[in-house]
Amino acid sequence: MSSKRAMRQAQKQAYAKHRTNITNNKFEFKKKILSKQNSKKRK
Repeated sequence: MSSKRAMRQAQKQAYAKHRTNITNNKFEFKKKILSKQNSKKRK
């Protein structure tokens, strides 16, 4: 594998990881907010 191709592949993998982190963080954030709202409603 040439170094250019290796660099391109590494950048793609890093970007994909970055995107999944963003979507996972949004999902976790929404879950936290919803759980807080539900606990307030129960009281």
